Amino acid sequence: MIKPQETFDGTWPFAAHFFEGNGFRMHYVDENPEGKETFLCVHGEPTWGYLYRNIIPRLVRAGRVVVPDHMGFGKSETPQDRRYTIEEHYRNLETLVLDLDLRNITLVIQDWGGPIGGSLAYAHPDRVKRLCVMNAIAGGRAPKTTSKIRQSPWFLWVNSPAFEPTVRNLGSNALSVIKRIGFERTAHVDETWVRAYSAPFPTPGSCVAAIRFPECIADDETVIFLRSLRTDEAVAAVKAKPAMYVHGEADRAIPMDFAIGCFQDMWPDGPVVTLPGVGHFLQEDAPEAVSALIQQFVQMTN
Repeated sequence: MIKPQETFDGTWPFAAHFFEGNGFRMHYVDENPEGKETFLCVHGEPTWGYLYRNIIPRLVRAGRVVVPDHMGFGKSETPQDRRYTIEEHYRNLETLVLDLDLRNITLVIQDWGGPIGGSLAYAHPDRVKRLCVMNAIAGGRAPKTTSKIRQSPWFLWVNSPAFEPTVRNLGSNALSVIKRIGFERTAHVDETWVRAYSAPFPTPGSCVAAIRFPECIADDETVIFLRSLRTDEAVAAVKAKPAMYVHGEADRAIPMDFAIGCFQDMWPDGPVVTLPGVGHFLQEDAPEAVSALIQQFVQMTN
């Protein structure tokens, strides 16, 4: 676990907050807590809140910004007695949101932030105002003619013999794994960047959450949990909310036509923006564009 006071040479200047209510030390950022709008930014694999470092200062001008680290990532603890299911990650997030009593939430969700953060909208539609979905799935079904996640370069690699030995050593190869999933702005990488994304994974045991996430894609337990929240009533409530989709076209994990198909099944009139030359981690590749799109969408839907 990263030390609470670590700023990574000033690139992560945000005060550390910790929540103990889930039975482990869960880290989160909470900037401008008096803001009228609330942005809840949820990361995926194998990143942490650091992914939003260039977006937080822009969003904080418009409201409160809360950025949690999932169990096993960033400055949060990595308990060894957990199963790291999608439901566990969601319950951790839900308990934090309820403890902070977050309302008027704009969900900013990417990668596994889609099903984890998106589940908050289905379970607590009264707390969620709008959704900004980015290179993620937050509901809906794509047409049968679209590509499938299981056909993506990332998923094929996840199911190869190379996956687990590689991800078990993220402390040494975080950059190569992130690049494999879809990261194009490598000219901006320096030793601080590498240290920030490697720091949560000093030992093979600390990589348990990152290893487990891809297994959840084809896990029936994940499907059963998500379906349990997505009742007809909940789906109708979420469909009625403003939603925007942004997709980095150089994503190697989630096929663009599949992701957009899922989104448009839920929100046929929601704006869709695709960014050429931008990968799965669009917060790294295009933070300026992403921030501007979110800010514009909030203004349009107020």
